[in-house]
Amino acid sequence: MSSDRIPMSKEGYEKLKAQLDKFVDEDMPRIAEAIAQARGEGDLSENAEYDAQREAQGMLQARINELQDKLARAFIVDRSTLPTDRVVFGSKVRVLDLGLNEEEDFILVGPGDENYDENKILTTSPIGQALVGKKIDDVVEVPVPRGTLRLRIINITFD
Repeated sequence: MSSDRIPMSKEGYEKLKAQLDKFVDEDMPRIAEAIAQARGEGDLSENAEYDAQREAQGMLQARINELQDKLARAFIVDRSTLPTDRVVFGSKVRVLDLGLNEEEDFILVGPGDENYDENKILTTSPIGQALVGKKIDDVVEVPVPRGTLRLRIINITFD
């Protein structure tokens, strides 16, 4: 468990909170019921259903713990208080990939809002970390499995 604060939008926080509530209020009781039923079927040493439900319960508990940790460390970001001349949480950043000579947009978001199909990336991702704090015309280098991405920041906007 890390004590780092996690920036989130109000919507992202609510999405994670709803997921946590569903796990605790619906999924856990359902698994507990399935375990009780499997236990009622006798010999636990040869009861695959019991083992499967216990494993599912453990995995769900791990997800619950992870969400509780994220929510405990969350802070809701008020975008109106952020600087507009540099890349921050909530920025839409247009970059030029200097290797491919192609432009691409990234939107920096917090947990619960990420969507890689829409280029909504976490501020904690490698590209997000490289971009945060930078200004227009800065060039960042991001180590990736196939080498190093070199990105020049062309524009910073806020939706």
